[in-house]
Amino acid sequence: MVQKLKLTQIGNSIGVVLPKDLLAKLRVGKGDSITVTETPNGLQLTPWDEVKQSQLEAAERIMRKNRDMLRKLAQ
Repeated sequence: MVQKLKLTQIGNSIGVVLPKDLLAKLRVGKGDSITVTETPNGLQLTPWDEVKQSQLEAAERIMRKNRDMLRKLAQ
């Protein structure tokens, strides 16, 4: 599926309006948050997942705290 979306001025920012069918596929609506992830194939939009976000933040803290040990394990 390919859709052309138009960028529009929203205050001092530029935004894109997502059509109803895309919002339905993402299962999001007005007031919801989404995550934008850069992938080798472009940008990926997914619904914001609070649990997933807290897990990612915990993993980042662990990786920062144990950076040297994790490097040695990777060798």
